[in-house]
Amino acid sequence: MAKVVRMYETGGPEVLRYEDMEVGDPGPGQVRIRHVAVGLNYADTYFRNGTYPVPLPAGMGVEAAGVVQAVAPVSAM
Repeated sequence: MAKVVRMYETGGPEVLRYEDMEVGDPGPGQVRIRHVAVGLNYADTYFRNGTYPVPLPAGMGVEAAGVVQAVAPVSAM
């Protein structure tokens, strides 16, 4: 089970929730990555407080590095 930081509403740091999240198999055009490092920067505070609107619920950290664990099969076109 993976751990994620999510928000269901905008606001201060109190809106952040540390949660478990099930990670499934990748769908068409997707890969599954085991994150090794996730960058948080000042723009993430703008997502959290609503300055930069994002669809909710949303997660924190939009920059990451990791290891590819699974690749979805290529479907016939």
